[in-house]
Amino acid sequence: MRQLIAGNWKMHGLGAEAAALALLIKAGSIRAGAAGLACELLVCPPFTQISNVAALLAGTAVGVGGQDCHATAQGAHTGDIGAPMLRDAGAGWVILGHSERRQNHRETDALVHAKVLAAVAAGLIPIVCVGETEAERVSGQQNDVVGGQLAGSLPDGFAGVVAYEPVWAIGTGKTATEDDVAAMHGFIRQTLRRLLGDVGGTMRILYGGSVRPANAVSLLAVAEVGGALIGGASLKAEDFLAIARGARAA
Repeated sequence: MRQLIAGNWKMHGLGAEAAALALLIKAGSIRAGAAGLACELLVCPPFTQISNVAALLAGTAVGVGGQDCHATAQGAHTGDIGAPMLRDAGAGWVILGHSERRQNHRETDALVHAKVLAAVAAGLIPIVCVGETEAERVSGQQNDVVGGQLAGSLPDGFAGVVAYEPVWAIGTGKTATEDDVAAMHGFIRQTLRRLLGDVGGTMRILYGGSVRPANAVSLLAVAEVGGALIGGASLKAEDFLAIARGARAA
C-alpha cells in the first residue's frame, strides 16, 4: 500500500488562493511523469473551498477531503456540516479528532467515534487523529493517552486511516525524533491489531508533527509510518510536493 501524503489547509484559503494552490499541486503531480509519485496525495481545504478545489482536481490522482463533520447527517446544528454534505461537495475523505478539535472544541473520544460512523455511512474515508500533549509525554502517559483515544474513537470494523500527531510538535517547530516516532507507531500498530484484528495490521498510520521537506525522507522511512498529515507545509505547493517526493525515497 502506498503512503498517503495529506495536506490539512486548516482555516486558510479564500477562493483565489485555494484555486492557485490546487492548480500548482495538480501541475506538480502531472509533472511527476508516467511513473507518478510513489504515494497518494490528498488535500483538505476549508469547507467553503471543497467544491471549487474538487472541481479543479477532477480527473487527477489528487484526492479531496474535509476537516471535520457532524455526527448526524442533517438537522438543526447551526454552523456544522454533515458528512453527506462533504460528499456532495466533492470530498472523499474527512479528518476527524484532530488535536485542535479535541482541545479547542472539547471533542471527546465518544464524539469522534460517532463522527466516524457518520463519515463511513456517507461514503467518506475517515482519518482519525490521536496524540499526546507535552505534559502527558513528560509524565510518561503517552501510551495510555493514545491507546485510550484509539479504543474510544475507533468503532468496530474501522477500516480508515489513523494519524499520530504529537500535540507538542504541531505548529511549534519541534519534531519528534525518529526513535520517538518508531516507538509510538509501533505501539499504535500493536493496539490496532488488538482492537481490529487483521485489518489493524495493514491500515496506514500517518505521522503529523512539523513535517517539512528537510525531514520528510527520514520520517517517512520509519517503520510503520504510512504517510504524513501535513499542516503549514501543505500551504506551499513546492513544499507539499517535495514532501510527497520524499515518499519515493522511503
